[in-house]
Amino acid sequence: MSGARRLRYDVASVWGIVVAVGLILLGQALEGGSLLSLIQPTTALIVFGGTIGAVMLSFSRNDILRAVGALRRVFLWNGEPPSTTVQTIVQYAIQVRKGGILSLEALLDSIDDPFVEKAMRMLVDATSPSVLRDLLEIEARGRVEYDEIPAKVYEAAGGYAPTIGILGAAIGLIQVMQHLSDPGKLGPGIAVAFVATVYGIGSANLFFLPIGTKLRMKARHEARRRELIIEGVLAIQSGMMLRVIEEKLYGFAAQTTPAQVRRPHAA
Repeated sequence: MSGARRLRYDVASVWGIVVAVGLILLGQALEGGSLLSLIQPTTALIVFGGTIGAVMLSFSRNDILRAVGALRRVFLWNGEPPSTTVQTIVQYAIQVRKGGILSLEALLDSIDDPFVEKAMRMLVDATSPSVLRDLLEIEARGRVEYDEIPAKVYEAAGGYAPTIGILGAAIGLIQVMQHLSDPGKLGPGIAVAFVATVYGIGSANLFFLPIGTKLRMKARHEARRRELIIEGVLAIQSGMMLRVIEEKLYGFAAQTTPAQVRRPHAA
């Protein structure tokens, strides 16, 4: 927490797109369909343009820009494992045991996480436990809502896209109906119309909704990490033994993210 967290690839996200899109296109090819038949610029303009417009109507400019920037977190993330958070808190507890709570003041400027820095500053300022908990929990709740906004943007896009895809298909069928006197144009026209439905349903279920889910899960991971920090700071303030602090925090982390809890000394 006192240093920059290392970015790492989210392998599941990368392979998820490869598997989903790759196997669908492979199935299309095995059925004898042409991949070029799925490339319809005007249809894409209707579906994706309509979806983007609906999202712009639903959210503010800043929310949309944050959602675009959050795409990076789907594939590259600096989320900290709970075990790392526990060990960092234990290191702060060791520092307090050696030099007292006021010794943390010298470390405040080196903490790059604003939430941790605030928690430690309140600890140094001898804030009462009840007030410390209340203030940190209020900030943590507000941060959860803020962090989940990008997820809400993509989830909204995933809700709009299929409906706008149907709208695009209806527009295409209207054009087909205007050429009933020319049977040669009916087949290709109908195919183009249904590509709009493919674009709408495909983009929603292969991209927008999964991206929204992944961003929401990562926001919740950070929320659980902040809960762990609150419990750790209060444990330090109460003067718990180092071993008790460690056991308490590992137990707390295991209740929320058991699969991610790895004790360094458990091997």
